[in-house]
Amino acid sequence: QVQLAESGGGLVQTGGSLRISCATNEYTSKRYTMGWFRQVPGKGREFVAAISRSGGSTDYGDSVQGRFFISKDNAKNTVYLQMNNLKPEDTAVYLCAANGAISLFDRAYEHFGQGTQVTVSY
Repeated sequence: QVQLAESGGGLVQTGGSLRISCATNEYTSKRYTMGWFRQVPGKGREFVAAISRSGGSTDYGDSVQGRFFISKDNAKNTVYLQMNNLKPEDTAVYLCAANGAISLFDRAYEHFGQGTQVTVSY
């Protein structure tokens, strides 16, 4: 059974950094490509980052490329998103997601967590 539980969101100033986490279980971590999406009220979900099952490959959305970094600790079954040089437009609910497709570039994720709020102040 897929399990996704985000944590670590909060309020940070422009230019600051924040790391959010997604706790999963072994079943999810081994069988799914993991990703992060974000959503603001009135808009659709935006792809942020993805990491392969092994953790050896990553992919990023254009708006976060070079500022955000996704990683995975297979021993802890946890996926992280390190966010640097944060901007007010990064304010959103960040959702952890799991995708059964093997391709890192497949965006049809089947499972989403509840999300964690990240707010970047001016």
